[in-house]
Amino acid sequence: MDLQLADRVFIVTGGARGLGRASADALVAEGARVVLSGRSQESLDAAVATLNDAAGREAAVGVAVDNSERGAPARLLAAADSAWGRIDGALISVGGPPKGPVTTITDEQWTAAFESVFLGAVRLAREVGTSLPAGGALGLVLSSSVRSPLPEMAISNGLRPGLAMVAKTLADELGPRGVRVNGLLPGRIATERVAELDASTGDPEAARHRAEATIPLGRYGEPEEFGAVAAFVMSPAASFLTGVMLPVDGGLLRAL
Repeated sequence: MDLQLADRVFIVTGGARGLGRASADALVAEGARVVLSGRSQESLDAAVATLNDAAGREAAVGVAVDNSERGAPARLLAAADSAWGRIDGALISVGGPPKGPVTTITDEQWTAAFESVFLGAVRLAREVGTSLPAGGALGLVLSSSVRSPLPEMAISNGLRPGLAMVAKTLADELGPRGVRVNGLLPGRIATERVAELDASTGDPEAARHRAEATIPLGRYGEPEEFGAVAAFVMSPAASFLTGVMLPVDGGLLRAL
């Protein structure tokens, strides 16, 4: 299938590693160009060099900026315009908040997470979304916690369902202009973040085995499997898909 991504330009936040990087790899492989953001310029430079080398063309640029910064949307949009003179969408990868139960998470942790995980994502979606032309697409990388709470992940369980509803609302608002908005709900994908969560139990191997036993496909997903889905959802090949929260979880979620 031709995803019709050649020469399209996408912002990918958290694009130097994990699910953001896997998505950038897939987009570039299909002919798109990407503006990667992240906190570490060194990591971004390495990711940009690898993507450009693999593509054999200038396919990526990097901008060191935190999602929670008020100026982040403007800086990322300016980078896309400076590099390629257009913007076709953004994949907003929402970082993982601290682990812990409701009974131990402090007000300060809730406030910090709200600024970075919730408000930062909303600001990016709003500012980029209203800048997109007809045919543009927004994607929010959320979590299976949108539909089912995760143990010891109180902040994720509290904030991500709200982000999903914001995305659904934004799909209604931007739809008449021909702009699509969707969410992606990864389950257990073999990223550094999931490895850290497994390690936090004290026995990462046992934690992984327990998690795999709850997944119908019997394994963790690979980042590139997630990236392929993200590239499709962002592409014109998915032109009638909007307002959807799509699990990418090997069947983990039991709800319809």
